[in-house]
Amino acid sequence: MTPTPLRSIASKLPAGMLYGGDYNPEQWPEAVWSEDVRLMREAGVNLVSVAIFSWAKLEPRPGDYDFGWLDRVIDLLWTEKISVCLATATASPPAWLSRAHPESLPVDVNGTRLSPGSRQHYCPNSRAYRAGGRRLIGELARRYAAHPAVALWHVNNEIGCHTHECFCEVCAADFRTWLRARYDTLEELNESWGTAFWSQAYGEWAEILPPRKMPTFRNPGQVLDYARFMSDALCDLLAGEVAAIRLVAPEAKVTTNGMVFHRPADYHRWYREVDIAAWDSYPDPAGGIDEVQAAAFTHDLFRGLRGGQPFMLMEQATTQVNWRATNALKPPGQMRAISFAAVARGADAVMFFQWRAARAGAEKFHSAMVPHFGTEGSRVFREVCALGAELKKLTGVCGARVPARVALLVSWENRWALEVESKPMAFDYAAMIRSYYGALWDLNVAVDVVHPDAPLEAYAVVVAPALYQLTRGQAESLRAFAQRGGALVMSYFSGVVDEREHIWLGGSPGLLQDVLGLAVEEWQPLPAGESNALVVAGRTEPVACKIFCELLHLRGAEALATYAHGFFAGRAAITTHRFGAGEAIYVATEPDRTWLTTLMSDVLERHGVKAPVVAAPGVEAVVRVGEGMEFLFLINHRAELAMVELGEWSGRDLVSDQACTGTLSLEPYGVRVISRARDREVSAVPRLPQASAV
Repeated sequence: MTPTPLRSIASKLPAGMLYGGDYNPEQWPEAVWSEDVRLMREAGVNLVSVAIFSWAKLEPRPGDYDFGWLDRVIDLLWTEKISVCLATATASPPAWLSRAHPESLPVDVNGTRLSPGSRQHYCPNSRAYRAGGRRLIGELARRYAAHPAVALWHVNNEIGCHTHECFCEVCAADFRTWLRARYDTLEELNESWGTAFWSQAYGEWAEILPPRKMPTFRNPGQVLDYARFMSDALCDLLAGEVAAIRLVAPEAKVTTNGMVFHRPADYHRWYREVDIAAWDSYPDPAGGIDEVQAAAFTHDLFRGLRGGQPFMLMEQATTQVNWRATNALKPPGQMRAISFAAVARGADAVMFFQWRAARAGAEKFHSAMVPHFGTEGSRVFREVCALGAELKKLTGVCGARVPARVALLVSWENRWALEVESKPMAFDYAAMIRSYYGALWDLNVAVDVVHPDAPLEAYAVVVAPALYQLTRGQAESLRAFAQRGGALVMSYFSGVVDEREHIWLGGSPGLLQDVLGLAVEEWQPLPAGESNALVVAGRTEPVACKIFCELLHLRGAEALATYAHGFFAGRAAITTHRFGAGEAIYVATEPDRTWLTTLMSDVLERHGVKAPVVAAPGVEAVVRVGEGMEFLFLINHRAELAMVELGEWSGRDLVSDQACTGTLSLEPYGVRVISRARDREVSAVPRLPQASAV
């Protein structure tokens, strides 16, 4: 398993762990800048993102560029060897662009054109917006690409966060062009969209519009294709900005910051366009372990987007955000624990939004590394400095990989299809995925989050929750995986449709009926607050189940649990089926989380997958493997003492420089990074191909 430090990808990056945040000096008088740099040095900062929202200052009038202030900022940072991740500054167009080109403003699903004055007020297909952005990027690249401080380029910012779709006439025309490339003929499109239903057939390409607000349900195929189209349009925007940089600076290395399993953006495709994956993590401090697990899931997802290479935690909050209904702060130690959790799962950069808390604007109550209170006596700044000092001790971890024998299959196309309206119920794909991910997190088992098209040979267990949309190729891959000895775990409402949103006839799970040894005849969504129960062999008490219940016909599978109530009573709910040298488990409902964890534990044990240590609930245990060394991260996410049985693990904690062996106690929000020499080979992380282009 070959380590891949980020510096081996972008050679101008500082050595060791990257530490810093968004720096917005344009919001402050120049007199503050020297103080900022001094404090950055004190905090251990070695990388800052600059100019993310600076278009209006860099180009106050069309074609009139003002780079003097940015020259001084970058030069000042470099006097202390603080590197720069230079943004393209395109995240918010200036007011003059919107005034000169009102057609560049986005139109919502109701046909309302949105106004400037916030951020991301652009149609992603606007020619004026794209052209203006490319001109600015070209000027920036010519001026700064060779500057020794500029180590990385930050493309746009959280693309699609607010404007993830537009329904203007430009988008309508581009949608038709996109459709003509996807479908050779209108007959093929009509067949794919099922337009024989409700007299929706199209006789001319010009008749096709975006799926704007309609009297009732929109055509599912049209909605699904528009989701594909808008994701492609936003990806093309990203690719265009990358190309504008590399037109001037061919060797430039780039990244862009994604968001937590962002629904509109197929990141499997997007992150082919950049050199380093990065994302912004904002778990709610009041959300407990569920929020910790949601962040862990996305760390694993972003690690997989570029074949297992380390990623960047580009943004997080030191304590509070400003955009929730109630913005809880992080108690002492929690920010440190959450930061180390990112590093444990493959981050080689820990950064924040932002360096200095703003005095004005919509995010003035968002926390920062330097708070409004100031640094003297500040708990937040003290923790920022302490974290910077500790991260410097983890240089040997940089580039280390996270080996996993469990794959969790996740697909944006599947999510779009599943969440199109007119289903048996309103499905929440992210919640369905995280139910299974949470069980694996509870068991401290490493997981690769991969696309259903990814090769599966390296895994012992594959978990495919709610794989509603199933292609023939994916079905064959899963069949071969089980045939050669793997354990396949699937959940309800899987294998229902193909990539066109057409039903696989004969009952789900469609093409995998033989693998799972069953067919689904009917399903019963359960209203909120209602539940059924499972009768499990060898267990006296029933297990609660909720959300969805399917009526199964067993065709070789054996029941592990049956329903307790209703006309489903006595019918199989959880099944297992031997297939080839492997097994396939089907979960036809949403069982109690504790029991689901037990079920997953049994499957993992049968297939030789185990946690590195035995830890108390709420303790995260993850191993990263480097060149000749391996590192056990232990993070206590609870505000109480927790015990860990290290078993065969022993080594030295890189943070405290103390030997660790036997039984270990972790203080509230405590962290250990135990290193030891690696005396065995670890299988290489498989190359994880991205989703097929649409």
